[in-house]
Amino acid sequence: MWPCFVSIPAHLYRPLRGYARSSTILKQQALHHRGRFRVLPSRAGRQLCMETAAVTPDTLAESESGVVRSEERLAETFPLAAIVGHDTVKLALLLAAVNPRVGGVLISGGRGTAKSVMARAVHALLPPIEIVLGSPYNEVPGEDVPESRRSVVPAPFVQVPLNATEDRLVGSIDIERSMKLGETIFQPGVLARAHRGILYIDDINLLDEGIVNLLLSVVSEGRVLVEREGISYSYSCEPLLVATFNPEEGPIRPHLADRMAAIVNADAPPLSIDERIQAVNAVAEFFRDPRKFAIKYKGVTEEIRQRIIFAREEHQDVVVARKQLEYLCEEAIRGGVQGHRAEIFAAELARANAALEGRNRVNEQDLRLAVRLAIFPRAKIIYRDNQEDNVQQNRPPPPPPPSNEQNNDDDDNDIDEEDETEDENNVEEAPPVPEEFMFDPEGVPIDPELLNMTQGKQKSGASGGRGVIFSEERGRYVKAMLPRGKVKRVAIDATIRAAAPYQRARRARHAGKTGRRVFVEPSDLRAKRMARKAGALVIFIVDASGSMALNRMSSAKGAAIRLLSEAYQSRDQIALITFGGETANVLLPPTRSVSMAKRRLETMPCGGGSPLAHALTAAARVGMNAMKSGDIGRCVLVLISDGRANIPLKVSLGEKVEQKPTKDELKNEVLDLAKKIRSISGFSMLVIDSENKFVSTGLAKELAQTAGGTYHYIPRATDAAVAGVAAEAIKQMRQL
Repeated sequence: MWPCFVSIPAHLYRPLRGYARSSTILKQQALHHRGRFRVLPSRAGRQLCMETAAVTPDTLAESESGVVRSEERLAETFPLAAIVGHDTVKLALLLAAVNPRVGGVLISGGRGTAKSVMARAVHALLPPIEIVLGSPYNEVPGEDVPESRRSVVPAPFVQVPLNATEDRLVGSIDIERSMKLGETIFQPGVLARAHRGILYIDDINLLDEGIVNLLLSVVSEGRVLVEREGISYSYSCEPLLVATFNPEEGPIRPHLADRMAAIVNADAPPLSIDERIQAVNAVAEFFRDPRKFAIKYKGVTEEIRQRIIFAREEHQDVVVARKQLEYLCEEAIRGGVQGHRAEIFAAELARANAALEGRNRVNEQDLRLAVRLAIFPRAKIIYRDNQEDNVQQNRPPPPPPPSNEQNNDDDDNDIDEEDETEDENNVEEAPPVPEEFMFDPEGVPIDPELLNMTQGKQKSGASGGRGVIFSEERGRYVKAMLPRGKVKRVAIDATIRAAAPYQRARRARHAGKTGRRVFVEPSDLRAKRMARKAGALVIFIVDASGSMALNRMSSAKGAAIRLLSEAYQSRDQIALITFGGETANVLLPPTRSVSMAKRRLETMPCGGGSPLAHALTAAARVGMNAMKSGDIGRCVLVLISDGRANIPLKVSLGEKVEQKPTKDELKNEVLDLAKKIRSISGFSMLVIDSENKFVSTGLAKELAQTAGGTYHYIPRATDAAVAGVAAEAIKQMRQL
């Protein structure tokens, strides 16, 4: 037998508050080095050490497997310290490692920007965890669990595949064991393995929206609740969530980004020639000998890991003064941030950064970093008000935060008394909050990475969920559900899971009657829920009356062809309705065929009256019929007109009108139809007014407002302008 020692480096030490806290920190250090230890605190200068109970070779062999796996993991992973640049991203990942419950990290960036590499690198820094032996949930062993039932394993790293289904994530019935034992046996999903580790989602913007909502709910609540197929089960799941996405492959949904604590961008400014050479050499050296490369950075990696261990235990005791919280709230308000998550996340990130640097109080640098990570990416407003800057500069410094709590254990009063006395003599007021608003480019130089992030947001714009149509007939199988009426497509996997617990009893009941091995009854049947991407239908409603008719028709025709040429991947369809004379005509029914559009739009009649009411009625009918087909999820009506009508709907429908309607009656008829269109689910309207402003009556704008749509005045509505406005309307509509 021989003794072992584990110590916390001097630059990370500060007086620990209580024996229980110091025991926890040192135990985590011990787990990383050699498994399980009995803690005996001692004092040696500025090193806080512990001497462990005697370790026998047998005990060492039991715990050494976890350590070996940890070292192998480190050797196979590119070290975080060796990654050139990306300082903001790396720091955000470290802060999330300190407090995994803070909300996770969202990393945006193009191809080849080391997003996945950094996520796996921070995983290698996490200390091993102690679990109940054989537990699929990575359970924390209680005090009553004997040593023989404890095990030390590396912190898990679980990646969610893009085609993951709900039952694969949360778990479902274990078919084999349920059929064998004749009772319902639960089989946990991949989320059970992610507990106390890292849950990594690559290309989260391409993941099914229902799966994303499930993951975010689990991470925020820290628990998985499964209630399906006759089972009710729950288990803990508190992972560090790291998600990445490439904006070029699709925008991120706003509600998803809002649930993440730190939002960072991996598209850093271009590296210098020397830095690029350094990166190339580092990657080449790693490929030649990963283990040797890991040993080269082992010292730095070990130091970072120790800082994470220490900060995990101390971040909750870090003090944030009221004035500092006020500053974070004011920054969120000034940035136009919605909700309260931004300042909550910012406060936790500031605490984590202070703990990571070994401080028990938040300072100005912590606040600035928290604003950069949590508030700035959510900001919608950039202020340039010099007067407001003067107010910020004249703000008095906040009072010192309240003193940390008294020591809970009298035995701790004699731990490093000389250092405590020195700290008390050097107590100063808390550093002031930043005097300048970070969003003001004239007041504070903003990190180029942040400017790059905002530029990327402006290019792609905020995006909501992609249109998805759910049915039982066509699409991709996403989940099983109880059938409603006749089962159209049987979910074989879910049906067998539902029948599995009853096989033993059913075999006994049918013994000797049949040679079947599996007995399925009608109550076991489950139907498939299918999902497919829904396209949008753009219906151009073109006024063919008046002197400007030719210009409007030409613009609408060109815009339709442009949108059709770009609509293949998005599954969008185009239709075109013209109105002139006494009726409106569906010149082009909903289609995705460019050749059909060119053929149908080759001749477009012009002139006559303006039956706008009939045109709106025809457009609503075409749109609703298209949505019933199941291929269309949204409908955009693009009206190119001045909004004036002179033909009532009754005349267009062939009915006799005894008295000619007044202008107000015609106007009210059109506005009533606009209100009805507004009430139709999935419909939106875009009005393009191409008339001369000097003769414009404002009816087009009023029509757009009544329909709940948008109004654009384009006096020279070219096909490119109309197509651009329509495409933007489709993008905004999909956010809803």
